[in-house]
Amino acid sequence: MTPILYIIIPCYNEEKVLPLTSSLFLEKLDELIQKDIISSQSRILFVNDGSKDKTWDIICSLAMQNEKYTGISQSRNRGHQNAVLAGLMEAKNHCDITISIDCDGQDDINAMNQMIEEYRKGSEIVYGIRSSRTTDTLFKRITAESFYKLLNWMGAEVVFNHADYRLVSSRVLNELANYKEVNIFLRGMIPLVGFKSTGVYYERHERLAGESHYPLKKMLALAFDGITSLSIKPIRMIACLGLFISFMSFLGVIWSVATQLTGKSVAGWASMTSIICFIGGVQMVCLGVLGEYIGKIYLEVKARPRYIISDRTSDKKHDAEIF
Repeated sequence: MTPILYIIIPCYNEEKVLPLTSSLFLEKLDELIQKDIISSQSRILFVNDGSKDKTWDIICSLAMQNEKYTGISQSRNRGHQNAVLAGLMEAKNHCDITISIDCDGQDDINAMNQMIEEYRKGSEIVYGIRSSRTTDTLFKRITAESFYKLLNWMGAEVVFNHADYRLVSSRVLNELANYKEVNIFLRGMIPLVGFKSTGVYYERHERLAGESHYPLKKMLALAFDGITSLSIKPIRMIACLGLFISFMSFLGVIWSVATQLTGKSVAGWASMTSIICFIGGVQMVCLGVLGEYIGKIYLEVKARPRYIISDRTSDKKHDAEIF
């Protein structure tokens, strides 16, 4: 039996690139259906992440033109990870597998064939992994690779050079739905679910149109979200640092007492000031990290919804049929 596939595409201010890539996604979907690789009930699901341009209007227009297009719109911008999650949760009861992919056309859609083949072989999760970063600038390449290495070193289990281009079965999605945290980092949450997984390598292309919505600032914020949502290693590092400073302070006390007893003590304003500034700086950094974790706990305890769907293209189709 051929699986039903839903292609999940998060969109934020993509009015320039969406008219270009939407046809590419449809061509790929039709190709897979014609080859009897997936079911004819498969769909392309756009998730509008509170766009301020005409993205949602374009999605609605596409849905009216072809039934294979469908879309949902969030009530406001909630971020890329929440948009992907909203699409996955919307699709999980209607399909056998999902493939999440960005709207910009940079990820090679032909890798979907191999992803589905790996699913047929028994993998419940298939990660799309970049084979190289030759299209990136030197700065982008260094920061991106450092991003993955930092996350793994901090204890967040992520796949190197994998973003959010992946195949996930409905079985995995049903288990993922039990993860209720508000601080979402799917690149680390998906591996935590478990099940058999593998990877597919592909070349990433230049963006077809528009501008990237993931500058360095957002990349750093995503990294920090990933670390604080999946690892307590920073807190353990603070504890180890505290023990080390305490040990050094103890040695300093012994040294100062010995110096006083031998009559070699000299007034040292500079050294004392340096020590105070150092200790004060360490304390502020530690308080900042602890405060970040307390802030995450505060958000989790309130248990606010991770996304709110304000509109669906299926509703608009229904309205059009009525009128």
